[in-house]
Order: sequence, then C-alpha cells, then structure tokens
Amino acid sequence: MVKQPPDGAGANGKPSLDDLIGLGHTKLGFFREVQDKIAELRRSNKELETRRQEVQAILDGISDVVAVIDADYRVRSVNNSFYDQFPNREPLGTRCYELFRNRRQPCDDCVHRRALTTNQVCRESAILRIGGRNRQFDITASPLRDAQGRPTDIILVKRDVTLEKQYQAQYQHAQKMATIGLLAAGVAHEINNPLASIQGFAQGLHRRLGALKAEIQDPDLRGDVEEYVGIIIKECRRCSDIVQSLLTFSPRKDAPLSRTALNPLVENVLRILHHRLKSHPQCRLALDLESDLPEIMGNPAELEQVILNLVLNALDAVGGRGAIQIRTRTDNRDWIVLEVADDGCGISAEDQTKLFEPFFTTKPAGEGVGIGLSTCYSIIQAHSGEIQVQSTPNQGSCFSVVLPRQDRGDEA
Repeated sequence: MVKQPPDGAGANGKPSLDDLIGLGHTKLGFFREVQDKIAELRRSNKELETRRQEVQAILDGISDVVAVIDADYRVRSVNNSFYDQFPNREPLGTRCYELFRNRRQPCDDCVHRRALTTNQVCRESAILRIGGRNRQFDITASPLRDAQGRPTDIILVKRDVTLEKQYQAQYQHAQKMATIGLLAAGVAHEINNPLASIQGFAQGLHRRLGALKAEIQDPDLRGDVEEYVGIIIKECRRCSDIVQSLLTFSPRKDAPLSRTALNPLVENVLRILHHRLKSHPQCRLALDLESDLPEIMGNPAELEQVILNLVLNALDAVGGRGAIQIRTRTDNRDWIVLEVADDGCGISAEDQTKLFEPFFTTKPAGEGVGIGLSTCYSIIQAHSGEIQVQSTPNQGSCFSVVLPRQDRGDEA
C-alpha cells in the first residue's frame, strides 16, 4: 500500500510553491483587513473625540453648573461654570454629597437617587453655603440611559437663582406695600375725623375737671374721672401717631431732598437718646463713622427717624445688656452704607420675611405697634435706597441702609 503525501504537500512531502503562495496571500489579506479595521477604529475614535469636544464646549458655554454623576454618587465630569461657583475644589472622583453639601453620607431626600430610581427628570430647590454666603439653587437631575433605556448616570444642573429670588421678593414686597398704601390712606382719613372729635371732647372734659371736682363729693370717683380722662387723651394721641405713620405708606408727594451729611444725623440721634442710653449702663455702644463720608441727597428729618428706629430696635434686642455698633462707610459700588448691628436675641428666618410689613412685630403684645420698620422701608425707598437685614437667632442682627451718593442720584 502506497502512503499518500499530506494534503497540500508535494510528492516528496514538502509544501509546494502554490501552497506557499496561497498561504502568503491569506496572511496578506488578513493583515490588510486588520489595517482597515484599525483605520476605521481611528476614524471612529476621532469622530467620537470631536463629538465629545463639541458636547464639552456646549456644556462649558452653559452658565449653570453641570455635572455628570454615576450611580455611586461620584462626579465623572463638570463644566467650566463649576469652577466659577465652587473655586478651589477638585470635583472628579469626589462624591456629590461631599462636594456640594460637605456631608459624609447621601442626603435624606436625594434628587440624584430619585432620578435613578424613577428613571425620570427630578427637580428641587436647595440653599448651599458658598464662600460664607447662602446661595439658592434650582437643581435638575436628568437620567442618562443606555441602549435598553435603563439609567446609568445622572446629569445634574444647578442654577444659581439667588439674585432672581431677591428681586422677586422685592417686587412682591413693593406690590404689597403699594396696596397697603392705598388701604392705609383711606383708613387713616376715615379714622382721623372721629378720632379728632373724641380727643377734642376729652380735652374739654379735662379743662372742666376743676369745676367737676367741687361737684363730686366722692374722692375715689373724682380720682377715677381724672384718671380716665387722662387715659383717653393719652390713647387718642397714640392713635394719632399711628394714623400719621399710616399716611407714610399712602401715595404722597416726595419729601424735599437736600445735600445731607449722614454722620451728623447719627450723632444727633445719639444726643436724643443720651438719657435712654445712660439708663442702660451695661449696654455698650460703639461708633465707627467713616471720615470724609460723601454727602447724600436726603431729607434729614426722615433719615433721623430711620436711624432712631434702628437704634431703638437694637436696644430692645440686647435687652439693656449687650453690644451695639453703628457704622457708616462707602461700599465697593461707591454708595453710602449705614449699619446698625447688635448681638441680641436675633430674628428667625421666618420673621425676617415679614419684618417690613405694617403691624408686624416680634415684641410682646402691648410693647410694639409694628410700624417702625415698615416706615423705615418706605422712607428709604423714597430716597432711592435699600434696607436689608441679616440675622441669626440668639446671635444678633445687622440692619443695613444703602443710599446713593449725592453725585449719583440720577444713576440710583
């Protein structure tokens, strides 16, 4: 039996020339195919990199903070706006609750987790403390899905709405004050007439008390009549003051303004309060008045009323035992600032939103009417200025009055 050579071998058992040519051709085709695949992959990678750069350029052009966060809360990428809002922080690889909230564990009501769980866009508002200031953000969490529609990562968008919320609050407050002004004008004029009659008759009775005493034999009755008439006159005057304060909110002609120096007004108010301050020896009052403070366009009597109200409120806040500081300065916008700060009881966040509303007061019943700060608000608005408050319960408050310089009245 003749042994046959292997397939593809010659008669002597060695590869033939045709076999070698076929093998080389096969290898050459394989290498060409590999090279084509590599070139295709390079083109695909270049296209993907170009698209990635385009997407990153779009994200960097967004003024809101944008971050991509994986299912383990780790930040994968951010846009340039992140570094503007959160300077000196390295975000990549950091967990979001550590980066944004300085927490060691996820938030209780985490918008990131809700978006992953529900596979839907979720929104919330949050206040974050950045650079020593509270900033308000509107936060949107949108899931990034795979080919099967399952969420893999979350794209988080944080929009700083601090100024927007402040402007909305100011606008709403201005509308509220305008409505209250119209109401106050009508009520004040309606009350003035009967109040004037009551006061007039009470004063008439007071003038006749001398003759009535001789007619009234009972000494207790004479004392009661004298006391009651005195109380009626006193309360009528108090009501007149309240009605006059109400007219502050009504539409009225602008008070005459003139070039006014703020520091002398502060010193004059302190002279008025000299005896009141002496009765509180444990109350420390510090003055920090900027020398050469530019003048403002203002009405001295109305501005003194504002300063007086703020200082009296500070005295009430410290309860006669604490520190009060009055400062005047020029701010970085070259406007004039008056600050009255105390280390007293402070004001809750809820009450701060109502401070400038008429008849709202944090004092006990019978100790305050609630018109002082709302009157201050109306006066400062008429001077093209602003009045603001920063306060922490049990730590103190600082009221700031911002007024335009005399040479910036048009700009204000």
